Amino acid sequence: MSYENQPQTAAIPAVSAGSATPGNSPGGPTVPARSTAPGRRVSLRTRTLMGVQVLSCGSYLPELVVTNEELATRFGFDADWITQRSGILARRHALPDQATSDMCVEAARKAIRNGRINPQEIDLLVVGTFTPDYGIPSTACLVQERLDLDCGAMDVQAACAGFMYALATAAQYVATGNSKLALVIGGDCNSRVTNPLDQRTAPLFGDGAGAVLLAAGDGNQGLLCYQLGADGSGGPLLDRKSGGSRRPPNVADIEQGLHYLHMDGRNVFKWAVNTVTETIRLMLDKSGMSVGDVDLFVLHQANLRIINAAAENLGIPPEKLFVNLQKYGNTSGGSIPIALDEACEAGRIRKGNTVLMSGFGAGLTWGTGLFRW
Repeated sequence: MSYENQPQTAAIPAVSAGSATPGNSPGGPTVPARSTAPGRRVSLRTRTLMGVQVLSCGSYLPELVVTNEELATRFGFDADWITQRSGILARRHALPDQATSDMCVEAARKAIRNGRINPQEIDLLVVGTFTPDYGIPSTACLVQERLDLDCGAMDVQAACAGFMYALATAAQYVATGNSKLALVIGGDCNSRVTNPLDQRTAPLFGDGAGAVLLAAGDGNQGLLCYQLGADGSGGPLLDRKSGGSRRPPNVADIEQGLHYLHMDGRNVFKWAVNTVTETIRLMLDKSGMSVGDVDLFVLHQANLRIINAAAENLGIPPEKLFVNLQKYGNTSGGSIPIALDEACEAGRIRKGNTVLMSGFGAGLTWGTGLFRW
């Protein structure tokens, strides 16, 4: 187990394909110029955490399929516009009696079956979600009770980067021997926090959950390089203003829809493309690897245009990208682990493969990891 640290933090201008970036400029690593614009801060700090393996994956998607055509019929949305702007054709919505914990439980059960392990051996549970069943207790505690686990349980809230934050957190316990078998879940019930009448946000999101089981691995397995980043200055770009201790819910806020998710789509798009490009390039530079050395790129399934733009900037060929957002939309914390489960089932991830995962979302937050399976 080794650690690598470069503590510089800086803000950077917008990125386009071929522009100089940290680690690929002619003179070597550079500190970009500072910018006052929100959502422009990146970090050059990375870490390495080896000796961790993914034993198995699992996922769960609700049965209710909601197509673009159904949204057009019910709410007057433009089905073609949704597809053109996002690449999404359909999404899943939780049934009225389902919540985030229910989806997390089902994803965990599948991971446990696939791993052929005794659930009583699980000694740590970390759930990444920003749509908990309740303020308290945590969703992790609800899942722990349903699965009858003997373990510590906690939620991690980093929106669409939540799974990567949860994965990195649990991996620390496993790598140091403080957990023998960790269950990591990412899941969100986005249909409960988006305004169903808002074409700018509601069609982009879906519900779902995914899970992985982590255990000690050999010295070649684990996070070759990873980064957890945040830029709180961009918080207003993607937020829910009403419902917390700063602004408890009230009738006036609800009438104005302030309890729903609000997003500055244009600026979030620009930030996401720049951030994904920079953090992936940083991972490759720090690891001494190229795009060709990575077997599969599993990026947060937020928007096909974001994925394609970042791939173009980085020179990632389409066959190295895993994409399933056309079926599920943006499932936030569930996005990456759902994709991992489907990729494993399709035979696209095998032991020894190098997989690059990158989650990004509200906060603003991002988490990127180059994982040797």
